Amino acid sequence: MIVSFTGAQSTGKTTLLKKIRDLNPDLNFIDEVTRRIKREYDLPINEKGGDLTQSMIMTDHIANVYRKYDGDVILDRCAIDGIVYTHWLYNKLLISEDVFNWSRLIYKQLRSKYDVIFYTSPDDIPLVDDGERSIDVKFREEILDLFAVYSYTDNRNMFLVKGTVEERLEHIKEVLDKKGLDIKIK
Repeated sequence: MIVSFTGAQSTGKTTLLKKIRDLNPDLNFIDEVTRRIKREYDLPINEKGGDLTQSMIMTDHIANVYRKYDGDVILDRCAIDGIVYTHWLYNKLLISEDVFNWSRLIYKQLRSKYDVIFYTSPDDIPLVDDGERSIDVKFREEILDLFAVYSYTDNRNMFLVKGTVEERLEHIKEVLDKKGLDIKIK
């Protein structure tokens, strides 16, 4: 089973994933693609990304889906994140039409491969500077608008999580129990 967390920056994904990982060390966890690419290749991300950055991000999303895992896997972000940020960059004329179209193709091919996608609500979480994410409020609002477009387009396996950390974890547990993945949350 492939489970992913998706959402704009500073919406609680990392907090939830850390708690789940700490309690379920036997599950396969794949860290966020974008930050790794920034750190490993010193490429600009977020509103400073470009063709190379977005191509590498989408390629990693392909690898995350098709890699052979020993058991279930939980991803920090998925192809929805990749296309949302790529679309924003395209709207700002910061990437080429070729990269945008290729990214849309990848998104369309991968979106059905995720068994469960948890979309973390921005409503309960303030925008916090962690030294890597963008804290530009207008950028975040525009990203959220794009998530609204992509998150509810043919994504029957997407579930909104909101509320306190405990409420979010409880909802995640309910969904995963129904899907047959038993995880600990307390």
